[in-house]
Amino acid sequence: MKQPGLDDRHRDKDGQIHRKRSDTLVGTLRKIYGEGFAKDFRSDAQLKTVLKKEQVSSLDELLKNKP
Repeated sequence: MKQPGLDDRHRDKDGQIHRKRSDTLVGTLRKIYGEGFAKDFRSDAQLKTVLKKEQVSSLDELLKNKP
């Protein structure tokens, strides 16, 4: 059963929500968050590269900081 607010993440047996992997490609994330996601990065860039350049520690933080 899909849970609201998880953005295709999932919970493990202990109920902890797993984050997106840092090697997830920007192109994959654009399919979820729209073509404007990380528009200054190539589609084959990894999430960890975007997080480092944008000086944030998580995808959630990146999404909250972007207009």
